[in-house]
Amino acid sequence: MSDEPILRFENVTVRFNDVEALSSLSFQAVAGESRVILGAAGSGKTILLKTALGLIKPDSGRVFAFGKEIGALPERDLFQVRSRIGMLFQESALFDSLTIEENVAYVLENQKSISCPPAQIYPRVAETLEFVELGGTQEKFPSELSGGMRRRAAIARAAVTEPPLMLYDSPTAGLDPITAHTIIALLIKERDVKRCTTLVVTYRYQDGNLIANFRYNPKQGNLEPAFNGTGRARTTFMVLREGRLVFEGDQDRLEASTDPYITKFFKQRE
Repeated sequence: MSDEPILRFENVTVRFNDVEALSSLSFQAVAGESRVILGAAGSGKTILLKTALGLIKPDSGRVFAFGKEIGALPERDLFQVRSRIGMLFQESALFDSLTIEENVAYVLENQKSISCPPAQIYPRVAETLEFVELGGTQEKFPSELSGGMRRRAAIARAAVTEPPLMLYDSPTAGLDPITAHTIIALLIKERDVKRCTTLVVTYRYQDGNLIANFRYNPKQGNLEPAFNGTGRARTTFMVLREGRLVFEGDQDRLEASTDPYITKFFKQRE
């Protein structure tokens, strides 16, 4: 695994109406790493992801993706960088008027920086839907699917380009525990099969626990503990508070913390 950073924030500050949503935030995510981002509502978690994608520009500091400073890129080059990043937005954000097949194909058909021959688009969509266990749903509309299935369809749309960096904004929000487990298992499968760098914003500590301690076994087609001599998957936990990074480290260090704000995230497991 390379230690070359895929994503890097250098003293990034984002303000809205003179209020700092992110404050002097610095971190870097390397190839193949998972990062679990915890924080209370309004702590800046979603702003971090949107800034990483170039949807929000920092008021100060710099953001680098794949070695390129996002804020210094013209819009055309920024599209090329975004084509290498998959993003799952909150509540899935599927197009209601498009079928599942059309939703997943949308980025392949409409983003010029992604080179996919027309004849390969729908076979690729079908393959990706099978990967997220949604085979046979191509002609359905989002309203015809359950909440968990819509979330999987949105993951398929984010992953269809096979990006090396995946960003997930609250992937289990509003889902029951069983469905939430299914979604996180899918994220782990995506991470391990596609070998992508993964950032996950979540309020559920059990999501981070699964990401850190399980891996996908392609032969068995399920998750297994990642302790058979290889140790945990490379997972870093981050905790944000009012836009500031107040913790960054592995799970053992996180659970050793005595800071009341930090401990509330892992002491409230379901």
